[in-house]
Amino acid sequence: MILVTVMYPAGAETKFDLDYYLSKHMPLVRERWTPHGLTSTQVVKGVSKPDGSAPDFQMMALLTFGSLDNFKAAGKAHGREIFADIPNFTDTQATVQISEILA
Repeated sequence: MILVTVMYPAGAETKFDLDYYLSKHMPLVRERWTPHGLTSTQVVKGVSKPDGSAPDFQMMALLTFGSLDNFKAAGKAHGREIFADIPNFTDTQATVQISEILA
């Protein structure tokens, strides 16, 4: 299994419409990508670093897929639609990391 982490940078100058993200974008992701191996999603909000300073990322989506091939198939099938929706909730560029789930 793999974990795809989509991290949206924090910053006062960035736009992020949380209501749209939770009510429109994430349901779209689940609807389109579940048939291609998406097994779970979580959305987490950055609160702070351990020293109390501002977080590096304001929002993160944690997407679990059965395999890297599943993720690639989901992207191929509906990636354009998913990525075209991003400007509807943010004006910042996300950082994406793919990780292997070991335990």
